[in-house]
Amino acid sequence: MAIIVQKYGGSSVADADRIKAVSDRIKKTVNQGNQVVVVVSAMGKTTDNLMKLANSLSDQPCGRELDLLLAAGEQISISLLAIALQTIGVPAIALTGHQVRIITENIHTRARILAIETSRIKNELEQGKVVVVAGFQGVAANFHEITTLGRGGSDTSAVAIAAALQADLCEIYTDVPGILTTDPRLVPNAQLMKEISCDEMLEMASLGAKVLHPRAVEIARNFGVKLAVRSSWLDDEGTFVTSPKFASGNLQTIEVNRFVDGVCIDQDQAKIALLHIPDRPGIASNLFGAFANAGIDVDLIVQSIQKQAVDDEHFNDIAFTISKKDLERSQTLVKSLNLGAKRIIIEDQICKVSIIGVGIVGRPGIVAKMFLALGQAGINIQLIATSEIKVSCVIAESDAEKAIATLQKDFDVSICPIIIPVPTAKIPVKGVALDLNQSQLAILRVPDLPGVAASLLEQLASRGVCVDMIIQSQSEQNSNDIAFTVPSTDLHLAETVLQQAASKLGYRDVISDRAIAKVSIVGTGMIQHPGIAARMFNALAQANINIEMIATSEIKVSCVVRQDLAIEALRAIHAEFNLDGNDKISIGSTQVFAN
Repeated sequence: MAIIVQKYGGSSVADADRIKAVSDRIKKTVNQGNQVVVVVSAMGKTTDNLMKLANSLSDQPCGRELDLLLAAGEQISISLLAIALQTIGVPAIALTGHQVRIITENIHTRARILAIETSRIKNELEQGKVVVVAGFQGVAANFHEITTLGRGGSDTSAVAIAAALQADLCEIYTDVPGILTTDPRLVPNAQLMKEISCDEMLEMASLGAKVLHPRAVEIARNFGVKLAVRSSWLDDEGTFVTSPKFASGNLQTIEVNRFVDGVCIDQDQAKIALLHIPDRPGIASNLFGAFANAGIDVDLIVQSIQKQAVDDEHFNDIAFTISKKDLERSQTLVKSLNLGAKRIIIEDQICKVSIIGVGIVGRPGIVAKMFLALGQAGINIQLIATSEIKVSCVIAESDAEKAIATLQKDFDVSICPIIIPVPTAKIPVKGVALDLNQSQLAILRVPDLPGVAASLLEQLASRGVCVDMIIQSQSEQNSNDIAFTVPSTDLHLAETVLQQAASKLGYRDVISDRAIAKVSIVGTGMIQHPGIAARMFNALAQANINIEMIATSEIKVSCVVRQDLAIEALRAIHAEFNLDGNDKISIGSTQVFAN
């Protein structure tokens, strides 16, 4: 008999009719011979309305009382759903997070799950009941206080319960038919994916895809939970989210892991940096299109921020790494392109060192810790590239052994082999994401010394600012520029912190820009299809959209563009990779296109 965990979001249980429809779906699952645990969100906009009530009484409501208030929303929905199930002849019991013993950190409004006691759930299942559990809430480990989990809490609750029960399947029911190739509100003919890997889903979720919260995907990846995202309005299969065969999670620290699984090093790296290239549409397309045509695979790509205008023309730097065996051909190719670079730097005595884990970038202190460790070891960072699951630094090859030993010690992990991601499908790009809620910060003339990047990020991490896309330019005249994106809500705080630290750390200016957006392609198949980044850049060039920053990883390429051109950029890239579909599918009560 299989154990299936089903999660229903607020729109799925928004009213009595929707609750009846959900109870009918649960009954079908039970009648198929399954034991069922159901995790439910608050009805409709209940949580938002409760927050509005609290905020109407206080600008800063107490966290403890706020958790008591917000937890009431799920208590209403689980009670009603249990009543609906009992009415149609399905034995059911409603349980709060406290009654289940979903044990969390002693933090209000944003607690993380430590462990789940499964004895009560298992006992009720053995009695033939459907167990209806309140999502989004738990109980503090030491003080027995009700806590809530913050954003994505119900998804997180469901996947954590599935992990603790070692469930056969966790189904996330929502008002969309599954995971789409992009936001259907912006690209109406987005396609439905049949399958996506956890790593791809983590990148998509971190970039703003709201169907699954990154916290839930992290747990699924760590514990090997089989996930399916389905519509509560349809009977379609939806999208399966595949997890690694191995499971490294600890059920005593479900959401409070070490986050870094290992370090790896790639010594087959050479770097080419083109300094002061004209900053106009088509430059990146011409450069990397030529490499794709020549069959030369490019690994890490970094395009820094725009340089100061000279005679009304702007410039920037582009640096990238390739295999050492391709260096001679690459050098000849770059020089033949005549892209207008003021200077070309070639280096073959470099390597790329990386930390690998789940949700690295979403936790402010981890990247800072990596940079601090390298800085304290006297290792200078030449280039930086980040993703949700990996942070890579280009360093001198002579520092390779010291860097690996340092990172192993600081993160208490072992060396990982360089693993080529296994594509989940033949297509190289699975989805395109657009993040309109990012702002850019650029720090100019940062001293090119070990530890400076770490100090910058430490300043931000200490104030809880999450840094996303990090770019460090090629060093020139003993300094470089460091740029990164932060949530727009954190921009003022981040800018203030960095300005206060300027004199201490020795950099010149801090420049902010709210009018940017980040568009990204994601896919594990990109690693086996050279030239994918070039196609993305070409699609933007054809649309006459300038690229302001570039950062890449093995399964993601991100570009910063002007915010007013962002939707046009998204559509151009989506069409370039043939992700447009033709068949209509339902999303709630509306229609969009998908294939």
